[in-house]
Amino acid sequence: MRLAYISLTAAALLAACGTPYEQCVSRAERDVRVLDRLIGEVEGNIARGYGLRKETYTVTVHSTCVVGKKKDGKRKTEPCLKERVQTRNVPEAIDLGAERAKLASMKAERTKKANAAQANIASCAAQYPEG
Repeated sequence: MRLAYISLTAAALLAACGTPYEQCVSRAERDVRVLDRLIGEVEGNIARGYGLRKETYTVTVHSTCVVGKKKDGKRKTEPCLKERVQTRNVPEAIDLGAERAKLASMKAERTKKANAAQANIASCAAQYPEG
């Protein structure tokens, strides 16, 4: 899931730097990309037979903390404990019938969104002929 988030963030950043035509196409395809990601998650759930839920937790780690400066100007450090937030995937039971129905619904919606995206991309090409 973290990789998907990074990929979407990177795509958003690249879209912001693209030409007006590329930005237009990116906006037109946004819903299709989201549905593709969600369809992949549901297909994974069905293949595994269970879902994955993100759970965050805090761990305490040994670290080195800066507590001031020495007389010679160098940093004064000492051992300390810091808390770190981590995330893990926790298996959870799912209703496979409901997941299959959700998958069929999302695939139908993706087809509609893809058709709309193609029309919008054609509009982008007309609006920004230099591409």
